[in-house]
Amino acid sequence: MVVRTKGARGRNRAIFIRKFPRQKGGNMATSNSLLPTDSQQQQNLDAITDDDFEYVDEEFVSSNLTPEEQQPAPKLGPMIPELFKQPPLVKDGLVTDTSNLQDQTVEQCLPFLTGEDGPLKLNAYGLPNLNREKHIKFLKQSLGPLPGRFVAVDASRPWYLYWCLSGLTMMGEDVSSYRENIIDTARTMQNESGGFGGGHGQMSHLATSYAVILAIALVGGEEAYDVIDRKGMWRWLCSLKQPDGGFQVCVGGEEDIRGAYIASVIITLLDLPLDLTPDSPAYDGGRSNLLTGIAEYVRSCQTFEGGISSQPNNEAHGAYAFCALACLSILDNPRRIIPSYLDLPRLVSWLSYRQYAPEGGFSGRTNKLVDGCYSHWAGGCFPLIEACLSPSGPNSSDDKKTSTGLAAAPESLYSREGLIRYIMCCCQDQTKRGGLRDKPYKMSDPYHTCYVLSGLSSAQHQWDLDSDPLPLGPGETTPTMAALGADSVWNVFPYIDDNDQIYDDSDRVRPIHPAYAIPQKNVNGIRGYFQGRGFA
Repeated sequence: MVVRTKGARGRNRAIFIRKFPRQKGGNMATSNSLLPTDSQQQQNLDAITDDDFEYVDEEFVSSNLTPEEQQPAPKLGPMIPELFKQPPLVKDGLVTDTSNLQDQTVEQCLPFLTGEDGPLKLNAYGLPNLNREKHIKFLKQSLGPLPGRFVAVDASRPWYLYWCLSGLTMMGEDVSSYRENIIDTARTMQNESGGFGGGHGQMSHLATSYAVILAIALVGGEEAYDVIDRKGMWRWLCSLKQPDGGFQVCVGGEEDIRGAYIASVIITLLDLPLDLTPDSPAYDGGRSNLLTGIAEYVRSCQTFEGGISSQPNNEAHGAYAFCALACLSILDNPRRIIPSYLDLPRLVSWLSYRQYAPEGGFSGRTNKLVDGCYSHWAGGCFPLIEACLSPSGPNSSDDKKTSTGLAAAPESLYSREGLIRYIMCCCQDQTKRGGLRDKPYKMSDPYHTCYVLSGLSSAQHQWDLDSDPLPLGPGETTPTMAALGADSVWNVFPYIDDNDQIYDDSDRVRPIHPAYAIPQKNVNGIRGYFQGRGFA
């Protein structure tokens, strides 16, 4: 059988697969142009040799048909909806620097979305495969020694641990072999006052503490869990708790919704006491605790647009929308708490406007460009919202099952197909480098590799709650620590709808918990270890 694809000039040809397909534009760090120059294009073409390709021979079977009857059937291209093959049909007539940059981004993405960028092997829906081998190699290299220029991100070392371990886990790798290195590294980052800094001797910060704890959860094991000074962490969190319910991200630092989300993650994963120390800024004689007022603080960050800002009265941002929804989903059953504290219709409207066509990916803010990392920060909001709106769990009735026995997917609030197309076509670095990226002509990096894969995971899976909220006790507005998450039993299934699956089965990645952003078994592992455990 001869597989055919469409060439860059629109003509059909027998497919030939380049082993290491060139990436248009190469390294653009020294160029002022968004597009490769003619000399750069020629250099790329001159570098191609016959060894770079695997040829597929055409075979013709003779028969007794007349020459007219032997005419080949019409050559059909991949099944790509027109929405993803042409510029937007509706366009604002006002030309600005922003609109010009958006037009350039669309122009850069279209060749990748239509399969005309290069000789990549595409499936029937116009998608290349997930290049696991190269992406895994890229992440493993990023966990090793880095060039000297990376000294500029020294304080982000905990994030590199999480990004790389999370990406490897989603692609099916066993990361337990990194346990000893994580233990040794985490010990150097932990401060006696509690919490983790970006490195030895650096100030404790909620962001780096979050990254270290998730990295520990990913490698698992009692030795790794025991590295965490829970008593110090509890005291430190008390020093960050503010009277309005929120958290500073470090002592004397800014208070924002990241703090509320990360504190909720740490408190629940480590099963920390809720009582405040008397020296906490939020201490009021025992009437408040670590969780008091968090939901109210989250509500104060919703903007007039419907999105969520870092602090009250700031600009809405996709990452903060995820922090808000995930934070609330940790505090209580999403079906109860999300509609109680957020204007959900306005939030869904704002999030929907973050997904663009023809690109298919998400932007982070109004009038900003599509970016692969928002596959998670914005796209990852929808599993939480869809679970919140679902009337019952997928096991509640047999008529919701497909012939495979899996739950039939409800109608999505966003285009899963569009997001998957953007990720598979535009976000993969198909050069020897590997990894995933913001958009075409950008460099891949561990940050985007992690969060693009997270967005792919949420688009490929369906999360649902197995039960309705349990009733609260008299006078309770949020569950007690013992009840936190008790009625939020999450189930995950491969997403199936009435249309054909556009990606190959081999391209499915592992699911991650929609609120904790690590696999559910890792959440259960660390929570189970610390459940009911006092301080040493």
